[in-house]
Amino acid sequence: MTVLAIDAGTTGVTSLVIAQDGRVLARGHREFPQHFPAPGLVEHDPDEIWTATLQACSDALAAAAVPVSCIGLTNQRETVVLWDRATLRPATRAIVWQDRRSAGECDRLREHEPRIRELTGLPLDPYFSATKLAWLRGNLPEVWAGVREGRVAIGTVDSYLLARLTGGRLHATDPSNASRTLLFDLATAGWSAELAELFDVPEAALPEIVPSSALIGRTAPDHFLGLDLPICGVAGDQQAALFGHAAFTPGAMKCTYGTGSFLLVNTGDQIAPAGSGLLSTVAWQLGGDPVQYAVEGSVFVTGAAVQWLRDGLGVIDDSADSERLAASVPDSEGLIFVPALTGIGTPHWDPRARGALLGITRGTTGAHLARAVLDGIAYQIRDVVEAVSGTAGIPVSRLAVDGGAAANDLLCQIQADLLGRPVVRPETTEATALGAAFLAGLAGGVWGDLAEIAEVRGGGRVFSPREIPEDGYRRWLEAVDATRRFGS
Repeated sequence: MTVLAIDAGTTGVTSLVIAQDGRVLARGHREFPQHFPAPGLVEHDPDEIWTATLQACSDALAAAAVPVSCIGLTNQRETVVLWDRATLRPATRAIVWQDRRSAGECDRLREHEPRIRELTGLPLDPYFSATKLAWLRGNLPEVWAGVREGRVAIGTVDSYLLARLTGGRLHATDPSNASRTLLFDLATAGWSAELAELFDVPEAALPEIVPSSALIGRTAPDHFLGLDLPICGVAGDQQAALFGHAAFTPGAMKCTYGTGSFLLVNTGDQIAPAGSGLLSTVAWQLGGDPVQYAVEGSVFVTGAAVQWLRDGLGVIDDSADSERLAASVPDSEGLIFVPALTGIGTPHWDPRARGALLGITRGTTGAHLARAVLDGIAYQIRDVVEAVSGTAGIPVSRLAVDGGAAANDLLCQIQADLLGRPVVRPETTEATALGAAFLAGLAGGVWGDLAEIAEVRGGGRVFSPREIPEDGYRRWLEAVDATRRFGS
């Protein structure tokens, strides 16, 4: 028995065919364009996401050449997609989670932030979906008229892909994605009428909330590669990665290094109070079981900083070259890079912060810059771990990692050194897609229970910390303060 996992990320779609023993039998990947119409604005064309999905799945299925039992879906979260219910064509470009255009909407609603935090576990920030919807309502009246009239559906990327996969028969999301919208009540695990009214979003336009692991629907053969397959799993990418690490017990922790980085800690069936910029969020819901929760720290730019080295500056030709270039020098020679290219997340939550390079000298080279970029990624994660172990009081003994940048040995070693704790990288670093497969396979009969999944997951490589001076972290904190003052 095998599972087709679809991981619709921020820069591309990856599809894996995963066997019952956890092996990746085949892989397909297609990137799609990023659109930056103005500084701070990030958009996707939903049609391009769907095309990349079809191509990635077709490639993986052709390479595997085996029957597939079911499909699991995971996705970039918070990104808002609006589409015509009849034609399934996008009503406008998707506003991506990195987009900061709704900062003004957040300022307008700032007096309501304590209540929003109480209900959702989230701060009022442009990062989250409802603020983007508020911007669309005020700036694209023709599109919003379609929403009010019921012609246009609202969703996140998972909802849009579920609609496309099923030929429009399904308009759904799961609790992990819904909990990132600022429209979801954590305690009741459902849409909040109070928040829908506050953001002026019609509840009828929102998707149905279904479990993360259950028989959700079936693909429409005339829309999806001629296949009629059960869709049995859906979760936001970070929650799927937590599941993919088999982090099923309270206190289990992981960090995914993707376009951004996200550290999640399982808190079981308890909603842990957030603080120091940490978020309370849904982890997943298995069938009819109670919703499980997590605490999350969010870093907006990590892998995107390496892409900036490649695409923005031309310092490297390929993202993988960052490790070789950074390893060619013993350290950054005091160069500090703050990757606040789209604001800064946990623990600061400052949407107006901007990236900075501090400590440049005549002797600074591209190698020092590459090393400072890797250092900056690891420093941000240390900030989150300090918040988890400090304010939240959750012991951190080790950090499990995954995602594209986790393949960088130097980054993993730098991270272990800065944390003073072991970093564990599993054999399969694509934990996000693996988690989607596990969620689907659990409902689809590929795996019998969580214990069987944990056995399949196995271990990985351990990066042990080396003793390093603490003055680097002090200088990092000073650089972050300087960056935030500049952006204010």
